[in-house]
Amino acid sequence: MKLVIGNKNYSSWSLRPWLLMRHAGIDFVEERISFNAPDFTAQVRRYSPVGKVPVLVDGDIVVWDSLAIVEYVAEKYASFHLWPARPAERALARALCAEVHAGFDTLRSMMGMNVTARLPGHGWNVAVQRDIDRISDIWTTQREANAAAGPFLFGRFSAADAFFAPVVFRFNTYQPDLPASVHDYLRTMLALPAMHAWLHDAALENEFVVEDEPYRLPPA
Repeated sequence: MKLVIGNKNYSSWSLRPWLLMRHAGIDFVEERISFNAPDFTAQVRRYSPVGKVPVLVDGDIVVWDSLAIVEYVAEKYASFHLWPARPAERALARALCAEVHAGFDTLRSMMGMNVTARLPGHGWNVAVQRDIDRISDIWTTQREANAAAGPFLFGRFSAADAFFAPVVFRFNTYQPDLPASVHDYLRTMLALPAMHAWLHDAALENEFVVEDEPYRLPPA
C-alpha cells in the first residue's frame, strides 16, 4: 500500500492514518507531496479526484479522506483490532472519530497543527476554550472508564487515538491550560515511537508554509 501525505509539520489529516498504520506495524510506503509545490493539487489528483491528502492506494483500490482510509485499513487488517472489540465501545469510538473529523473548527483554525513550533498562549480565545473543554472531557471520561485496560482512550491503542493525535500535537505546541488527566494522556501519546518518528521527519522538512504559520514571520 502507498499513503500519499502532505507536509508532516502541518498535515493533521495525513497524520491520522499514517500513525494508525505505523503504530500497528502495517507495511506501507509513503509519498510526501509538499504543500509548497506549485502543482500540489495536480500531483495529488494523479491519485484522487479531490486533490487533497491523504490518499491510500492499494493496488487498484484508491481511498481518500482520513476516516475512509482508517475504515478501509481496519477492515483489511481485522486481526489487528484497530477498533475496540466490544460493539458499544466500537460505536462510541466511531462517534468520537466522526466528531473530531468534522468538528472543533475554531481550535483547528486558531491553533493549526505545527508540530515543530512552540507557541504557548497563541491562538486562544473563548471559543477555542470551548473546544478544549470538550476534548478534555472526552479524554478524561475515556481514560477514567478504561484505565484498567491500558493507557489509551479505550485501553489499548485504537483508531480513536490516531484521530486525536493532531490535537495532541496542537496542545503540545500551544500549551493551553489543561487538567492533570489530560496531561497524562498527552504524555502517553507523545511517547509513542510513531509520534517521535513523525516529529523527527517534520523537523527535517525545513519548509515554511506561510498560510499555516499565522504567528510567525517567514525566514529572512
